[in-house]
Amino acid sequence: MRALILMTVSALMLAACSERSERVLFDGMYFPAKAKKASDDRLDFEVSVRRASQSLEAAQAAGRHEGTRYCIENFGTSEIAWSEGPDGESGAVQMSNGNLMLKGRCVIW
Repeated sequence: MRALILMTVSALMLAACSERSERVLFDGMYFPAKAKKASDDRLDFEVSVRRASQSLEAAQAAGRHEGTRYCIENFGTSEIAWSEGPDGESGAVQMSNGNLMLKGRCVIW
């Protein structure tokens, strides 16, 4: 199962790096997303998803995708512990200027 997830995410990552016509869509919409480290410990990261007002559920999926991509590129894992995000304990998400803000930590076994 883990191998299937890695293959799927890898394929999605390649699609995200392709031309505009090949962007990854969520519920038929494009959400520009960016992940970056949140502290000196690169395991902690933040994801900003623009255009979240189109659909909060789809924006969360785009944020989950970007977080997964960040962890795979930096640590080779797709496991994430969300502190503020789609899979966080509280399920809470933050909005800032129309952008969805998610926070998580890559889990290394």
